[in-house]
Amino acid sequence: MRKTNKIEALFWSIALPGFGQLLNGQIIKRIIFIFLEFLINVMSSFNKAIMLSFLGKISEAIQIIDYQWLMFYPCVYMFAMYDAYKFAGDNTSPFSFFPFAFGAYFVTVGLMFSTKLTIFGVLFGPIFLPMLFLIPGLLVGFLFRYIFKEINISH
Repeated sequence: MRKTNKIEALFWSIALPGFGQLLNGQIIKRIIFIFLEFLINVMSSFNKAIMLSFLGKISEAIQIIDYQWLMFYPCVYMFAMYDAYKFAGDNTSPFSFFPFAFGAYFVTVGLMFSTKLTIFGVLFGPIFLPMLFLIPGLLVGFLFRYIFKEINISH
């Protein structure tokens, strides 16, 4: 059986947490991640909020979201991606977790501010603002990974 490519596992995990683990042959992890995805999604009304947001109904999306449940999503989602990436292929470079971890932190912060923060007068809401916050989170994570690799800190 061929080894799963890291990028392939990562992209399937982006599609649905647990799919990367499926490709990697990790049955228990796959079940756990898909269960958590389903549970958080249903309990937070995440799919409804995604649909409303894409239809431009940001205020309605804000109203239906259960933030207590949705706050779990960024960490579960990013960890599932990291796990799929880490266990696919051969070697994983040191500190490869930094972009995933900082991405999760920043998306969570974006979610917390999503009901009030506007950018250029636009309220992006609980779907689009966290997505925008992912960009600086990844950049900070890649910067930390670079710094830690350069100063050669043991992991």
